[in-house]
Amino acid sequence: MGSHLLPEPVTEAGRDGLAALLARPERAVVALDFDGTLAPIVPDPERARAHPGAVPALARLAPRLGSVAVVTGRPAGVAVRYGGFAGIPGLEHLVVLGHYGAERWDAVTGTVHAPAPHPGVAAVQAELPGVLDESGAWRGTWIEDKGRAIAVHTRRADDPQAAYDTLRAPLAALAERHGLIVEPGRLVLELRPPGMDKGVALAEYVRETGASAVLYAGDDLGDLAAFAAVEKLRTEGVPGTLVCSGSAEVAVLAERADLVVDGPAGVVELLTGLADRLA
Repeated sequence: MGSHLLPEPVTEAGRDGLAALLARPERAVVALDFDGTLAPIVPDPERARAHPGAVPALARLAPRLGSVAVVTGRPAGVAVRYGGFAGIPGLEHLVVLGHYGAERWDAVTGTVHAPAPHPGVAAVQAELPGVLDESGAWRGTWIEDKGRAIAVHTRRADDPQAAYDTLRAPLAALAERHGLIVEPGRLVLELRPPGMDKGVALAEYVRETGASAVLYAGDDLGDLAAFAAVEKLRTEGVPGTLVCSGSAEVAVLAERADLVVDGPAGVVELLTGLADRLA
């Protein structure tokens, strides 16, 4: 196996973040989104699985770092299952922050810790079929019950973008009636409780671990909050590197990133390059 070159961030802040990680890896956190970052995006979210190179790359890298965390909107247990993260040598200290940090799975114990679900989620689930029917956008849309959130996917509709645009206003109104918010994503609208986002989850985790450097990789609008958290950490003296997985679908994320890689395969290359450099 040849050595993988480590790509160079295009910004000074990104280069500083990577240099700090490489200088003191034992105090660095690498945090990664799941769908679109570690796992390729697929039409049926239940068929999403980690890129075949992701777990081997993480297992090589994790023992050399302070911590590795997966930060996802999915339930923590689902991300662990679809990622194949449990019981892997090298990932004994992996943490999965699910539902935007409302749930947490630790490889050390193999258990998920979570508070009680928000009552608005069940209410929304009951009303959602009627709302989709009234909007004329039920054909080809798919409702995903995430337990602590409900996601409406339009990727399978005849005109996915039109269905997405049609549903934005009625779903926002439905969410508001039940004390929830709508998180837009790549042809998905997620209705979930306020106060849960990847930025809050990441910032709390970095503080908890006492990290002196952080790298975060994501691919979607939900990752903007994590990007903002890293930008704020930089102002507090914690260097950070922002990685965008793929640039085509979410330009706003690519524009804010220090480094753009080619989807999950590019993320695996980056993780492997880090592992090679630290070996």
